Amino acid sequence: MSTEPPRARGRRTRAQILEHAAALFAERGFDAVSVAEIATAASAHPNQITYYFGSKDGLFVHAAFMLLLRDAERLEPVGRRRRTPAAFRTALARSALTLPAVPIAVQAMSITRRRPELRPVAEQSLAVLFRKAQSYLGAILDRHGWVIDRPADVEARTFWSTVLGARLISESGFAGRADDIDLAGVLTVRAPAEPTP
Repeated sequence: MSTEPPRARGRRTRAQILEHAAALFAERGFDAVSVAEIATAASAHPNQITYYFGSKDGLFVHAAFMLLLRDAERLEPVGRRRRTPAAFRTALARSALTLPAVPIAVQAMSITRRRPELRPVAEQSLAVLFRKAQSYLGAILDRHGWVIDRPADVEARTFWSTVLGARLISESGFAGRADDIDLAGVLTVRAPAEPTP
């Protein structure tokens, strides 16, 4: 018999379900993964998924945004290594468009359109994404003495909105390539003496 307090055990179980679901969804996609399979992988019962997340849709939305926030953190070293604003903009844009979690997050957002009770999960996760991006951008600007042409919060939201929108367009059947979208052009990061990009 476990001596772990029930709340701690519940948090651990919820975290295990979320981690295993995220791995399965990332590997095979929403439709190819069953609730029973997730429960088995997490050493949980299917009814625990319903208890903690409400439904497979709810679990997917939580997992998708957890993956997006993790992937977004992986962008930070990419930008830190760049010596010029142009190199920073290009590297960040190119890397963001290839993050594996971006299409998963786009799919999660489409689920929240038909499941309004899940919208707060998306709203909270996007708010965290934007705050972290703003903080990261501020650190980069301070480190290099670079500037931007609009408030940092707007710069961060514009960048991530463009990343997600570009992926949505791609997922909707646009026959172009990722480099058809000038994601680097939405960033206004520049040296103080440079003209606006």
